[in-house]
Amino acid sequence: MRQYKVGILGATGMVGQRFVALIECHPWFTLTTVAASPRSAGKTYEKAIEGRWAMETPIPESAKNLTVLCAVNDIEKITAEVDFVFSAVDMEKSEIFALEQAYAKAECPVVSNNSAHRQTPDVPMVVPELNADHIKVIESQRKRLGTKRGFIAVKSNCSLQSYVPPLYPLHAKYGVEKALVTTYQAISGAGKTLRSAPEIQDNVIPFISGEEEKSQQEPLKIWGTIQDGEIVAAHEPNITAQCVRVPVSDGHLAAVFLSFKGQAPGAEEIKTCWSDYIGRAQALSLPSAPKQFLHYLEEENRPQPKLDRDCERGMAITIGRLREDTQYDYKFICLSHNTLRGAAGGAVLMAELLCSEGYI
Repeated sequence: MRQYKVGILGATGMVGQRFVALIECHPWFTLTTVAASPRSAGKTYEKAIEGRWAMETPIPESAKNLTVLCAVNDIEKITAEVDFVFSAVDMEKSEIFALEQAYAKAECPVVSNNSAHRQTPDVPMVVPELNADHIKVIESQRKRLGTKRGFIAVKSNCSLQSYVPPLYPLHAKYGVEKALVTTYQAISGAGKTLRSAPEIQDNVIPFISGEEEKSQQEPLKIWGTIQDGEIVAAHEPNITAQCVRVPVSDGHLAAVFLSFKGQAPGAEEIKTCWSDYIGRAQALSLPSAPKQFLHYLEEENRPQPKLDRDCERGMAITIGRLREDTQYDYKFICLSHNTLRGAAGGAVLMAELLCSEGYI
């Protein structure tokens, strides 16, 4: 596999830091450029992040002395130094929309963690194990943008990574009619730590702005199909969601209730469906892909964020407590690491897919 020069837009934020940490030892990607807000421009990355590094591992030596550029003002300079960029900028949605499109039009592929382009019809929103075929829409996007190399690809909202993967193979095999989901989301999803968020101490916050709408709408794009150069969202399964912020550092937990269209499969059939599921990321043996995507835990008190969020380097989904329900057919608990699988790690895996399939 060839080597790729990578830039990170928004490198000083929580997700940007995770990108920096993940790329340190990546076999294909080399970090050459970090960009952030004007207040960080001109500083070394180590100086720009001083007192704010939130990862458990130290700042990578290879990143410390990189000079931070201003993403908005240095598009031409950045695109000349990289093969593609990861976008994790913290700006107004309209500004992110314009910024990412400007990079794409400058012939620089953008792999984005942001929501600005998730509902753009010709922008693929990809979970590599689920809907890898959606990257084919990039050719239509390039025609619209008038580019040869440049495009935008996005990952879905972090909370979806816990409950959509278990539902996906069940819907494909048996047909899921509806699902009720409540997510219990870690404070790192808000870009904070337990130390920097006193409001979450001894507390639960039953509202996360925009999260429930994303949780209900974005899965339908993942289940969608490409028609006439656009991704047309599916109409089912119907999902209703509540999203709650909890005092956990990392790991989004979800409680799921689901009903099937017809005769419900048995519990052991469901577990086999999960354990046997293999996605495109596993078929290609991508570097960041978990060997087994979906792990079922038989213990009655699992999964737990503290014990299970790091399963397969934080890139696998853990599931437990599958049982019949009195109102729905079944209910279960599932968990994903929100800043690895749900954010930067999922974007790195998507970039690996795009490289393997020849789009970068």
